[in-house]
Amino acid sequence: MKIALINENSQAAKNAQVEEVLKKVVEPKGHEVFNYGMYSAEDEHQLTYVQNGILAAILLNSGAADYVVTGCGTGEGAMLACNAFPGVLCGHIVDPSDAYMFAQINDGNAIALPFAKGFGWGAELNLQYIFEKLFEGESGQGYPKERVVPEQRNKKILDEVKKVTHNDLCTILKNLDRELVKGAIAGDRFSEYFFANCKCEKIAACVKELLEA
Repeated sequence: MKIALINENSQAAKNAQVEEVLKKVVEPKGHEVFNYGMYSAEDEHQLTYVQNGILAAILLNSGAADYVVTGCGTGEGAMLACNAFPGVLCGHIVDPSDAYMFAQINDGNAIALPFAKGFGWGAELNLQYIFEKLFEGESGQGYPKERVVPEQRNKKILDEVKKVTHNDLCTILKNLDRELVKGAIAGDRFSEYFFANCKCEKIAACVKELLEA
């Protein structure tokens, strides 16, 4: 699995810490981590939580990433921004039980973490335990086990609802403010990571056009 890490500007200083903990948990499981920044508060290319959602949508819909780990001060803004797009099902995760139940009940592909609220002593331990429960075995297996059938059915229904309620991603990107979108994909390593891993020629062409505009 390719896991993308995205930090917005208010919490960019924590990027290295989050990346270290994430890699510690998931790399032994055979997953790869791609850090799309922001890498520090002083980065030239600033990301807002809205741009986190745009970037997450591009990565997930194109197949350049299988999962996105993002967040903001409370995690709420990043979650809302991610869920505004097709092909993204993002949960707001505060503790390990949230992570486990989101993975098993909702079977999403992105999480938004609160990187300021409650991020004090033991923050790195909470992150570690969250990532351990999030990527523990196969997701979508239900919790509690007697609820597995209706939960899996509801997940499929939600996926179909989102297909109807959202436009094609390329149409969305072209209709959004051009500078807002370009800012979301202006990171130092975006082109290196994205074009090497993108599986959708249509989205790749769309992103290339945006970068060259």
